Amino acid sequence: MNEEHAFQRRLNLFDSTAIVVGSMIGSGIFIVSADIARTVGSPGWLMTVWIISGIMTIFAALSYGELAGMFPKAGGQYVYLKEAYNPLTGFLYGWTLFLVIQTGTIAAVGMAFAKFSGVLVPWVSENIVWFRAGFFKFGPVQLVAIGSIAFLTWINTRGIQQGKKVQNAFTSGKFILLILFIIIGLGFASNFTAMKINSPIFWSPEKEGAGGQDIPIAGMALIAAIGMAMVGSLFSSDAWNNITFTAGEVINPRKNIPLSLFLGTLVVTILYLLANVVYITALPVRGEPEGADIATRGMQYALNDRLGTAAISGVFGNYTVLIMAAFIVISTFGCNNGLILAGARVYYAMASDGIFFKKVGTLNKKGVPATGLVIQGIWAGLLCLSGTYGQLLDYVVFAVLIFYVLTIFGLFRLRKYHPEIDRPYKAFGYPFIPLIYIILASAVMIILFFYKPEYTWPGLIIVLLGIPAYFFWRKS
Repeated sequence: MNEEHAFQRRLNLFDSTAIVVGSMIGSGIFIVSADIARTVGSPGWLMTVWIISGIMTIFAALSYGELAGMFPKAGGQYVYLKEAYNPLTGFLYGWTLFLVIQTGTIAAVGMAFAKFSGVLVPWVSENIVWFRAGFFKFGPVQLVAIGSIAFLTWINTRGIQQGKKVQNAFTSGKFILLILFIIIGLGFASNFTAMKINSPIFWSPEKEGAGGQDIPIAGMALIAAIGMAMVGSLFSSDAWNNITFTAGEVINPRKNIPLSLFLGTLVVTILYLLANVVYITALPVRGEPEGADIATRGMQYALNDRLGTAAISGVFGNYTVLIMAAFIVISTFGCNNGLILAGARVYYAMASDGIFFKKVGTLNKKGVPATGLVIQGIWAGLLCLSGTYGQLLDYVVFAVLIFYVLTIFGLFRLRKYHPEIDRPYKAFGYPFIPLIYIILASAVMIILFFYKPEYTWPGLIIVLLGIPAYFFWRKS
């Protein structure tokens, strides 16, 4: 590979942190707490769900820092799994990432971008469908979603310098807007009536039973509810590991990747917790599905689960919907840029190892894996048309946790079997912090396995389908 077709180290600490923060913050923080409220039914336990998710995310990031320092190569987590176990384990992660995790998330974020664009531009309506065949459909929403993915893919084929400019601009923008949302929410949207309603039930979890009756939950039922509720908060906190995929383009990766992982996850966790404080001070947690207004619907049944809009509606009135739609359009656009930029580096690493399409393992004259970017964009676009991206993401939450646990357990394996490898950064709190993450994530997986089997076996099937695919590529 000649010099002009090599990766270019252009990402400094700020750029790297912007990829972590920007890839994590999409539209989830403004929506998923409604489902969490329906699952645990109390302010205290809702906050507990987010606190545990935040701690897990930061602990995982601290653990990945050591791996990033050991293997500062393009591909990140794929490389860590390959080095800690074997090429097959690394491939199964990359396979699942391409098939569903990265592309499914890109599709979901692209569709969120399009749907909220429709609030600003009514022509982009879900009610308009130009073509339908089975579960495939095409209309203005799909057109805008696919168009945004195609545009960001094109931007990123023009070089890492162009991709990082977009990332820095949109991450900075949504960071400022989220801070403003929190300040306005805490300063002007706080509702004494809502706080009075929430106060006596702060630590009184309950779920909706048959006939709409509220049933108190405790003991194992409460632990199970927390585990199930964490699906949304963990997914909203995901994609923090994407910076590891771009290690080949980070300046001083042994230092800047571990630091950006910690700083980025810490910042987002704090913002997410503060956003939820806004929700529980502005709205009653419990509500009624057929409530006549925002207060009676509460957090549990906010219209279309749009909690951000409901929380500050008292401040901006009829303009709230437009303001929040514009905010989410900016947030999702920046989020997808980070996802698109980072994902193709994993496919590049796989192809370089001979276990993915050969052409994907090449860089264009700008020093980026353009073919991988294009293939990723095409598959994500097809998922937008299929309408199944949401289901696919539900399916792989379990698989994502498996790979996180395997990667962090790989830290222990590498310490034991390869102590000679240089470790410029050693995992903070080792072995306790990595072990705590493994225990918490394993507990969530066990809960999902028994209480939400529809979240587990489909994801496992997708992962296992990668085994014959691996041997096919090894032979070809």
